[in-house]
Amino acid sequence: MSHSSKTENETQNFLEELIEAELKSGRVSKEQLLTRFPPEPNGYLHLGHASSICLNFGIAKKFGGRTNLRFDDTNPVTEDTEYVESIKADIQWLGFQWANEFYASDYFETLYEYAVALIKKGLAYVDDSTAEQIAAMKGTPTSAGTNSPYRNRSVEENLDLFTRMRNGEFKEGEKTLRAKIDMASPNMHLRDPLMYRIKHAHHHRTGDKWCIYPMYDFAHGQSDSIENITHSICTLEFEVHKPLYNWFIEKLEIFPSRQFEFARRNISYTVMSKRKLLQLVNEKIVDGWDDPRMPTISGVRRRGYTAESIRNFAEVAGISRRENVTDYNLLESCLREHLNKIATRTMAVINPLKVVLTNYNEGQTEMLKAENNPEATEKTYRDITFGREIYIEKDDFMEHAPEGFFRLTPGGMVRLKHAYIIRCENVVKNDDGTIREIHCTYIPESKSGQDKSGIKVKSVIHWVDASTALTAEVRMYDKLFNVEAPDAQEDDFKNYINPDSLKIFPEAKIEPAMVTYANNERFQFLRLGYFVEDKYSTSKHRIYNRAVTLKDEWAKEQKKQK
Repeated sequence: MSHSSKTENETQNFLEELIEAELKSGRVSKEQLLTRFPPEPNGYLHLGHASSICLNFGIAKKFGGRTNLRFDDTNPVTEDTEYVESIKADIQWLGFQWANEFYASDYFETLYEYAVALIKKGLAYVDDSTAEQIAAMKGTPTSAGTNSPYRNRSVEENLDLFTRMRNGEFKEGEKTLRAKIDMASPNMHLRDPLMYRIKHAHHHRTGDKWCIYPMYDFAHGQSDSIENITHSICTLEFEVHKPLYNWFIEKLEIFPSRQFEFARRNISYTVMSKRKLLQLVNEKIVDGWDDPRMPTISGVRRRGYTAESIRNFAEVAGISRRENVTDYNLLESCLREHLNKIATRTMAVINPLKVVLTNYNEGQTEMLKAENNPEATEKTYRDITFGREIYIEKDDFMEHAPEGFFRLTPGGMVRLKHAYIIRCENVVKNDDGTIREIHCTYIPESKSGQDKSGIKVKSVIHWVDASTALTAEVRMYDKLFNVEAPDAQEDDFKNYINPDSLKIFPEAKIEPAMVTYANNERFQFLRLGYFVEDKYSTSKHRIYNRAVTLKDEWAKEQKKQK
């Protein structure tokens, strides 16, 4: 399946069409075009964020504009510098660079002044009500709210109280600042929304300078405006916030940034909620935020995904105005397509069975040639050693094989990839009846590329030379969940963890040439899938992660079960 990126003639998404029209009409110039990516630094970015990054940076790049990176750091309790650094690394790994790096906390003084301006206009007031009382006063979507008893405080009193809030005179929850809009509005977000709350917490950038912090709805649009953002692109759940976004900008008479919405990226067999991902990390269900089964950008990077495949996935999956679920198999397909072009072919045996070629001279070895990547435009080859003892996969041999099993059986023959045809002569067992090794003979005239044997075999299997093979740990990763929509289940989403999401093979055998490659090299282990060396791999303990299978085995298995 091929998933090429869009050409100039192909359909544009609705945001690209809109921006193109605005550029043509002169509403926005190329020089003015400015988008932003505004993550909250309270966790690691996931594939949903990757789509947003590709969209915000991609649109600006396509039309000659720029993109700001702005950290929405208005909640000191959950935010951390570790997350800031991981977010920057993820964006750069995806291939994008921001024009400016800003923080909502850069604007705390300006936002405070904006709040004072609204108080002076009679459009904001200090409320002493508790969170529960405020929630009760909000009403319901079908019934109007009721005004706070503090709604009609004088401008002077509100200015005094707000100053004292800033000075730390009150406890958390004792007072809030609310906008004065309309408690009967059909849009619940316009029913006197909170603008500031008191939090006596240390902030990762401003330290203890502030004890009042702006709410998202008050910080976001104003930050966009301060930066002259022309297109504030966010997910659909913020559509109902747009009237409030516009109200603040209009009443403050500041640069008119505009908000546009698109549907959030959901992917089958995953969860995208930061809260749920944090649960998986905290409960040690996964090995940290960058566990290769996690849908985080750092997780898929460690698993072996390439930035190109993620960008292509974002392009192919597209954006829409309607909520939908993207098939996980599309993500894997984009990865396979890229790895097929760039991965170095090599052989690895993850569950080794020793084979002794009894008619091959002891101590004798020979060098065979193997192509590194048949898809590459420039052909390169590597040497692989062949000797009397080799390893094959246990799965490639059966002592009592059913009909239709074409791999190795007693008396049966297979071809060894790049090497010779071998015939199984007998099986050597341990005292407990388990197989220790198998003895075979090789056909000297059957060498690959020079075969004069005339023998036809039905199967080609991979192998490694026992005398030169290195031992490595191979980790076979699969989907973390075994249901398509773990989020939609009635009980705990963690009940649907796939028990086979990780299988570890600690005694795998790999070609010795593997030590010569850089640790970000991608490999195709013949017949087993695409792999990358793990970040914790060392020269003494090599670890390889499977990024994706060669074919879509998952879909095949699901069909069988149905």
